Amino acid sequence: MKLFDVIDEALAKIEMVLLTLLLSLMLLVGFVQIILRNFFETGFLWADPFLRYTVLWLAFIGASLATREDRHINIDVLTRFLTPKLKKLTSILTRFFALAICVILLKASVNFIRMEIEFPQDVFLGIKNWQVEIIIPIGFSLMSFRFFVRILKLLLIKNIF
Repeated sequence: MKLFDVIDEALAKIEMVLLTLLLSLMLLVGFVQIILRNFFETGFLWADPFLRYTVLWLAFIGASLATREDRHINIDVLTRFLTPKLKKLTSILTRFFALAICVILLKASVNFIRMEIEFPQDVFLGIKNWQVEIIIPIGFSLMSFRFFVRILKLLLIKNIF
């Protein structure tokens, strides 16, 4: 379990650095693009696709961190009325269901990237579409890992039964 915690912590640090860098870069490029368009009637041709793909990266990295901190979408109307044991059981089941969905989406995203590699297109600055879309399977892998770790923690560390 310690190994999973170490990996999880290292991934979180990398994700936080990436989030900070990407958000800062996104704000800078967006600001410069607005200035260039409004005052100089010009701009970077690559800025708009760069900003679109940066939002995609921020969304997946943020979703992974939210999963790590148990801040993903959660509906807890029924859990308020459950006993502690049933709460833990439903927590395991919902995380297992979320893990299954992430694994299915991971498989679909890998197939998507394979198709994009077969028919590559330049997105901006010579970068191919699949190279910036690779965050999709990476994001689902990270979320799957984190749901798996949460399930293990609930089963092993917190005695359920």
